[in-house]
Amino acid sequence: MDLQLQPFATINQADPFFDSLKAAYPEFSEWYNRKAAQGAEAYVFHDANGRVADFLYMKIETEAVTDVVPVLPAKRRLKVGTFKLLSRGTRRGERFMKKIMDKAMAENVDEVYVTIFHTPELNYLIHLFGRFGFNHLADKPHEGREAEWVMVKDMHAVENNIMEDYPRMRTAGRHKWLLAIKPEYHTHLFPDSILNNESYDMVQDVTPTNGIYKIYISWNAECAQLMPGDLIVAYRTSDGMGAAWYRSVVTTVCTVYEVKKWWNFKDVEDYFDFTKYSVFKEEDRRKWFRDRRNLVVIKMLYNVAFSKRVIRKALIEQVGLDGEARWSFMQLTDRQFKDIIELGKADERYFID
Repeated sequence: MDLQLQPFATINQADPFFDSLKAAYPEFSEWYNRKAAQGAEAYVFHDANGRVADFLYMKIETEAVTDVVPVLPAKRRLKVGTFKLLSRGTRRGERFMKKIMDKAMAENVDEVYVTIFHTPELNYLIHLFGRFGFNHLADKPHEGREAEWVMVKDMHAVENNIMEDYPRMRTAGRHKWLLAIKPEYHTHLFPDSILNNESYDMVQDVTPTNGIYKIYISWNAECAQLMPGDLIVAYRTSDGMGAAWYRSVVTTVCTVYEVKKWWNFKDVEDYFDFTKYSVFKEEDRRKWFRDRRNLVVIKMLYNVAFSKRVIRKALIEQVGLDGEARWSFMQLTDRQFKDIIELGKADERYFID
């Protein structure tokens, strides 16, 4: 089953998934029942047999965190209250991290924090949080056992690292590009950026749709000049339901994480493994690798969707893009990028400078 936001009261607390949490936290059942009575909700994955596979609970706090050493002063914080994954080796951890970052930005918090026991079994979670800018800043003591790590992400800090700064991005000194994406791929890549009259039935809660990383395969050899840290503005080409003047739009800003040409892959299986979370069908990806002369694979971080779609007409008349040029892939000036951001009413908190 797919990721669901469920009330605690509808989740089976007797599921074996919760056994380790009950063992680690003697007060877990009491806490769980209290949250259920309050109507609290959590993000949950169920396996094919209906058993809980992954679980994420978050809440907003504004008071000082006094049960840790040193005490964390009062701030607006998002606490990751419970986060457990059974599905290691998948991208569900990444999907949950996106939920955490989306919540943090929507709630305009100063910090996000999580407490984790520093054990070999949980090193994968510590590594996941560390990659996204969480640092071990305090400890939460427990009587009769080792203290938990308190890992904190400062949502205002600038680490000059595209992963640790996520979902924010640095703009100064970065190359900016417009990348055209066909509607059938765009819909699945960027679900937040669907036009109002697109069918929401086309979008399912699948990994390529909801993950932080986006894998895009291009046949434009010019895309090979992309570098990590470059910024991409996604341009959804016309869907044929009207003139491109009004139906082609820019929707999203992403950060380039990695770019590979066909010769960067050891073999077809290496390529296939790298692109397995893309939106493209397996048979298409294999066929494309056989005819791979201009193939470029772009791995990018999905940072922010525009709250207002900027149509081709505005891009020409107000931003100054060349209407006679081919827009499949082209560089933007800093001024053009800034104008697009302003016209798209993108949340300025996502941009570091």
